[in-house]
This record gives sequence, structure tokens and C-alpha cells, in this order.
Amino acid sequence: MELSILGLALLFAVTAALYASVGFGGGSTYIALLALAALDYRALPVIALLCNIIVVTGGTIRFQSRGLIDWPKIWPILLLSVPAAWLGGRMVLQQESFMLLLGLSLAAAGILLIIEPFIKRAGAPSGQWTSHRLFAPATGTGIGFLSGMVGIGGGIFLAPILLLTRWADSRRIAATASVFILVNSIAGLAGQLMKSGWSSGGEAILAYWPLFLGVLLGGQIGSILASKALPEIWIRRLTALLILYVAVRILWV
Repeated sequence: MELSILGLALLFAVTAALYASVGFGGGSTYIALLALAALDYRALPVIALLCNIIVVTGGTIRFQSRGLIDWPKIWPILLLSVPAAWLGGRMVLQQESFMLLLGLSLAAAGILLIIEPFIKRAGAPSGQWTSHRLFAPATGTGIGFLSGMVGIGGGIFLAPILLLTRWADSRRIAATASVFILVNSIAGLAGQLMKSGWSSGGEAILAYWPLFLGVLLGGQIGSILASKALPEIWIRRLTALLILYVAVRILWV
């Protein structure tokens, strides 16, 4: 699938607007679009993580201003997820291994987006699992490591788990996911750039500056609109279909 850099920038802007309106960064969809465009697989995580950072920074600031970020409750999740994301970013994978892991991760993300409404209704009694002292660090570590390796922020995996365990109300879970995506994207990006070399990695991504401008503008639009144009459930379903389509294409080859 041939996509020009300007065409990708437009799709990235739309993606950022949709995800920002519901508190996410869009890393899984950026990865999917980049995979469709047949870019060098080594560039995919770096570009997607940087786009994540651009989008969720504004969302995190917005959630903080509204008092929705419960830092004492969040830090156990972040404690080990940040070094795990950095370590995941440092992992050197061959193209076949990376694409397999990416395809499986996208498939899981797409399925989670589809079943999330059912997860909300079928959640465990509040505190049943989350009261265990290992729940938060174990969850953060696993998701953080995977996020760093494939180049997604991890919120798309964290939010359904928190919803299932009724860790908090949906607004505070969205705020937690936003913070999680931000810090793990920064850690994962650091690991990716250290793996490829700071100078060479930085120079390589400069060629994709229209994508970063696109998500910056799209993220601002999404924050303003706050999903008024399209119900959140349809945003998630359409995103899930795209992600699953790309996952099938990657795994089928």
C-alpha cells in the first residue's frame, strides 16, 4: 500500500483527533498505518512513540487540571513499567520476530477495543484483585515491556484491565491511561534511540516531521471536540477494525 508522507500526515491527524478526544495517544493505529505504508520496521516504534508523546502530553495536562489523576494510586503501576518500557525499547529484534510480535499485539489491541464495553459491564467487584500488592507493579511491568518493544504506549491494554477490575471510575481510568502512555512512551523512545544511536536515530525521524505536525494539530482538535462529532463507541469500533485488518495482513504474510 503506497501512502505519501502527506497522506500519512492527514491520517495521523485524524487518528490523533479521535484518540485525544477519548484520552488515548493512538500508538497502535500509528503503527498500523506505518506498517501499511511499508516503512522500515525499525522506524515504526520510534515514530509511533514520539507521536504518542505529542498527543498525550496535552491530555495529561488536561486531566491534571481537572483533578482526575490520583498520583498516590498510580505510582505503583508506573514504578516498574518505566524501566520495563526502556528495556523493551532496547531489545534488538529481527524483522520476522518484530512483525510477529507486532501483529499479535495489534490483534490483541483490536479485540480489546471491541470487547471493552462488555468488560465494563462484567467487571469484578471493586478491590477484589487490585487490593493485592503485586497487582499494580506486575500489570505495569508486563505492559510496559511490550509497549517499549513494539512502540505503543500501552494504554490500550491497561484501560481494559483496570475497567475489568473496577480500579476506578471510567474518567479516572482514562486519566491513568494517559499518564501511563506518556511516561512509558518516553521511556520506550529512549530505549529505541539508544539502541539505534541517538544521532542516527534522531536524524532518521526528522524526515517524518509532517507526521508529528499532523498529530500535534489533530490532538488539539480532539481535545476541543471531545468526541462530540462521533460517539466514542463508534470511534473504538472503527479503530478496532483498522487495527485487526493490519494485524491479519502482518500475520498472514
